[in-house]
Amino acid sequence: MQLRIARLCLDCEEVHDGQQCPICASETFIFLTRWVPTPERPSRPRQPESTPSEAATVYREMLHPTPHSPWRAVGRGAVGLALFGVAGWWLRRSTRVETEPEDRKPEKRKR
Repeated sequence: MQLRIARLCLDCEEVHDGQQCPICASETFIFLTRWVPTPERPSRPRQPESTPSEAATVYREMLHPTPHSPWRAVGRGAVGLALFGVAGWWLRRSTRVETEPEDRKPEKRKR
């Protein structure tokens, strides 16, 4: 019997958990927690935890993510820098060809 629901019959001093005393059928009772303090929550789970559910696994992963290698971040940064470099080179080259003055463009020789 759980201490939180244990009741003491005031007529025959029987401990029970029902609305009426099983011995004298009296409805005058008082909870035992008035004299015996109980912790807010049980210190251990009632049933042993079997396989965790999918939601519990996802929640644990969110709380404690798996550590990633620092080299992975370095590699991604290097790829990003290379892409920016190629894009900058391509933009400079395309704007230089379009805005090049007429006197600097190579002349086509007529024969």
